[in-house]
Amino acid sequence: MSCEGDMSESKAKKIEIKDVDGQTLSKLIDYIYTAEIEVTEENVQVLLPAASLLQLMDVRQNCCDFLQSQLHPTNCLGIRAFADVHTCTDLLQQANAYAEQHFPEVMLGEEFLSLSLDQVCSLISSDKLTVSSEEKVFEAVISWINYEKETRLDHMAELMEHVRLPLLPRDYLVQTVEEEALIKNNNACKDFLIEAMKYHLLPLDQRLLIKNPRTKPRTPVSLPKVMIVVGGQAPKAIRSVECYDFEEGRWDQIAELPSRRCRAGVVFMAGHVYAVGGFNGSLRVRTVDVYDGVKDQWTSIASMQERRSTLGAAVLNDLLYAVGGFDGSTGLASVEAYSYKTNEWFFVAPMNTRRSSVGVGVVEGKLYAVGGYDGASRQCLSTVEQYNPATNEWIYVADMSTRRSGAGVGVLSGQLYATGGHDGPLVRKSVEVYDPGTNTWKQVADMNMCRRNAGVCAVNGLLYVVGGDDGSCNLASVEYYNPVTDKWTLLPSNMSTGRSYAGVAVIHKSL
Repeated sequence: MSCEGDMSESKAKKIEIKDVDGQTLSKLIDYIYTAEIEVTEENVQVLLPAASLLQLMDVRQNCCDFLQSQLHPTNCLGIRAFADVHTCTDLLQQANAYAEQHFPEVMLGEEFLSLSLDQVCSLISSDKLTVSSEEKVFEAVISWINYEKETRLDHMAELMEHVRLPLLPRDYLVQTVEEEALIKNNNACKDFLIEAMKYHLLPLDQRLLIKNPRTKPRTPVSLPKVMIVVGGQAPKAIRSVECYDFEEGRWDQIAELPSRRCRAGVVFMAGHVYAVGGFNGSLRVRTVDVYDGVKDQWTSIASMQERRSTLGAAVLNDLLYAVGGFDGSTGLASVEAYSYKTNEWFFVAPMNTRRSSVGVGVVEGKLYAVGGYDGASRQCLSTVEQYNPATNEWIYVADMSTRRSGAGVGVLSGQLYATGGHDGPLVRKSVEVYDPGTNTWKQVADMNMCRRNAGVCAVNGLLYVVGGDDGSCNLASVEYYNPVTDKWTLLPSNMSTGRSYAGVAVIHKSL
């Protein structure tokens, strides 16, 4: 538009404003008079372009802020595309960062499967992709191809170029990648697989010299994390859930469990916290509740096959394992696994020993069941078993130095920690660590307090042990272990409630 002489609109009786409907225009005129406007899910997609057209920059910014507040793994790619079309640069960057940071959940959604080839390449080649393992990126590629196999099959090699196969565990390369038909039938993909195998055969010092984009570890932005403590006994089963913000060093109450629950297995998987089985104050239960941190709400999913309290729960290869426990009359050796993809539970091989009050942890693709109580000989156990999902077998590994039932078990830097627990009436503060490489246990520094039936999690290189009881009362304190200094430190602030038999998980802090 030139300035002078081209203002024909100023003389016209009637001006047609294209691309804006009457209702939206009326809202914007109200805004000009009142400086107030309500942005909603229903109107944001028409309001933002109209505000841009009429150069109402505050309204446009309000729309962008609203969309940012709505970011979720199921819609962030759609919001990213919308921001791109309307050149909302900040929103585009925020939605893109959100998609990278929540990739394991984003890749399960319809939006991801509908992306173009270029968009998928751009997302999976990002150094900032937050994935617990490169397996997620490989699975994402396979599911994107399979979604429209006929038209997408030819793009397999272009995508595999961005999957960092050398960084995958050797077992996964052999058992999963090599067995994948899409890889077998494609020579370029086979070359990438051979490259990865060669990388594994090289000594460490030679590996480090390779400057190849596929051997470079990703460097995700570390999102602020929070620790969620679920249910527990105080002194009866409770519904309360507390959350500890590591950045701000404070505790908050969040959405309560749908019903009372203690002695449950609690894990984080695919973006959600799962509370599995447990005791509701009168019965051992099979039920499972799932927490969505974005919505701050719990929902129920498929129940286990068996009732289990004081079970061990852990995640391995995208399956949630429920290990042993007590069904109300006996200790259990049985183990079942849950797939969130099918919402089904199925049995796997049972352990060699019945174990209630068992602690579990996953190290290098194997699941460990530590100590517990066998019920039959009425003994607390020092034995430890290892489950291999590839062979579906349990074998014994080295015993701990001492019997521990109700030990808090956690994993830090590829080592398995057994903290506290008890042997008969004696509650322990001692801690020992298992190294799978040498199949040996060694003692480390004692905790500050005797604890059994505590929750455990690892965050930012530290091992946190939460609550529990010391044999006479439930504890509200939390302490953490630093392996570099071999020291335990009490957190300055306690939970609002002393609780034992609570489950603990760590999630990303919601935006």
